[in-house]
Amino acid sequence: MTTGTTVVILILVLILVLVVSSIRVLREYERGVAFRLGRLRPLLTPGVRVLFTGFDRLIKVDLRVVTLTIPPQEVITKDNVPARVNAVVLFRVVDPVKSVMEVENHAVATSQIAQTSLRSVVGRVDLDTLLAHRDDLNRDLRATIDAQTELWGVEVRVVEIKDVEIPESMQRAMAREAEAERERRAKIINAHGELQASEELRQAADTLSRSPASLQLRYLQTLLELGADHNSTVVFPLPMDIIGPFMSALRPPADSTQDTAGPVSPADRPAPHEPSPPTTPPTAQG
Repeated sequence: MTTGTTVVILILVLILVLVVSSIRVLREYERGVAFRLGRLRPLLTPGVRVLFTGFDRLIKVDLRVVTLTIPPQEVITKDNVPARVNAVVLFRVVDPVKSVMEVENHAVATSQIAQTSLRSVVGRVDLDTLLAHRDDLNRDLRATIDAQTELWGVEVRVVEIKDVEIPESMQRAMAREAEAERERRAKIINAHGELQASEELRQAADTLSRSPASLQLRYLQTLLELGADHNSTVVFPLPMDIIGPFMSALRPPADSTQDTAGPVSPADRPAPHEPSPPTTPPTAQG
């Protein structure tokens, strides 16, 4: 093999290596931001693309949704309660050129903005709002973060607060508060039940008072229920309309005032009539 043939083979191999290294393949979920000699080229779409090694530089941008976990943040709520809050952020790149030209690393920048926004939003609300109204806080967080990342071509899809850790003393205080609230509700429900029962009893008493026979039947039914227990002592009241005729029959007849009147005391007897002194006839004077 001559020297000229060897040089030709080396040149061909070099050209083949350059051609192979110049071929780039972009997947369907990727976009290519290319620079040629430092100048921005048009956005590259998925498929096979040829870039000249040494002249062109390619940056692949993933358009899929990225899950970003925010580490626990030490925050102080509006009512001065310390808490540890972490969250998760879902975002995607909607403008690949801006994500490369406007920010150095859009993922790191989005993470830092999410952490600061989480501390800011949580610090503006109290503990009850943080625990009970997470949906509103998630919407506020999403709007706050998206307003910053929109300039970078990044769209924030979802922001969710995962866990909220509070001190044990605060947990015990909240447990006592919840227990007191449940006791208050139980007492209110019991009071409403007593009120409704008393109203029903009043209506039942009015209904029975209009029919004495129904009242007597109710007495007999109650006596029957109490008589089922052989070891019980029953005190059964009798209404006056039942025993009234018997009491009238036992009274003595009112025939004379002596029978009805009691013995007369000496003080109540009339004093005896005393005789008047004798009178002398008047005499005539001469």
